[in-house]
Amino acid sequence: MNHRTIGDVNHRTVGERAPALSAEDLAALRENLHEQLRFRREQIEQLTSATPAPGDGPGERRAAARIEVGIQLAASARMVLADVEAALRRMDEGRYGFCCLCRRPVARELLAIVPQARHCARCRQVREAGR
Repeated sequence: MNHRTIGDVNHRTVGERAPALSAEDLAALRENLHEQLRFRREQIEQLTSATPAPGDGPGERRAAARIEVGIQLAASARMVLADVEAALRRMDEGRYGFCCLCRRPVARELLAIVPQARHCARCRQVREAGR
């Protein structure tokens, strides 16, 4: 596996600042991402295994509703899993911790809360306002 440290400069443009992440920060964030990866994979497995087909009676309607909720939860877990996998790829490529839109550093505090964050707080607000 190709791990990059905070001192790596490839994939950065001139004048771009490195995020304020130490090697220890990156190691902890990588471990957190790997924990999320394992959890989401297990969650998807549990949600998609042994899903019964709904019938027509009142009990079957409730079962159908539970199945629908399970499908939605699995879809959400797959989206988070994709985000986590993308964050690990960015980390391996030396692009982790930089906004995918403006290429400015993502705040260390935001990465501590949402380690798969792709955008800085400013770009995230702009994207959410445009929805």
